[in-house]
Amino acid sequence: MQRVAFQIEFIFRASPTILYRFFTTPSCLVRWFCDGVDIVADEFAFTWDGSEEMATLVDDIEDERVRFTWDEADEGEYFEFRMEVSPVTNETILYVTDYRDEDEVDDQKKLWESQMEMLRRETGG
Repeated sequence: MQRVAFQIEFIFRASPTILYRFFTTPSCLVRWFCDGVDIVADEFAFTWDGSEEMATLVDDIEDERVRFTWDEADEGEYFEFRMEVSPVTNETILYVTDYRDEDEVDDQKKLWESQMEMLRRETGG
């Protein structure tokens, strides 16, 4: 099955500074993304239901973008959180980029939508 990139966007009232913390600090990541996380330098060990997955932080621009690569991912694949502030509404636009098999994209988008609802509750908007 062909792996494809996809991007979805979400609107937040929370600032990029607040969102950035929720993408990069263990105490915030466990509130919406994973059950646990250990960070050593740029290596993140995420756990879900006792299963661990390793990711490397490959791009980090404070309040703008955070990009990870899964250790088990195909070359060139990543998942990214990119933030922009709308000049019209002053809301934060969060773009999530991820990769999945073609037949899994819709399910993965639903998972991200669910995760973003949790993140929205945790950030107050």
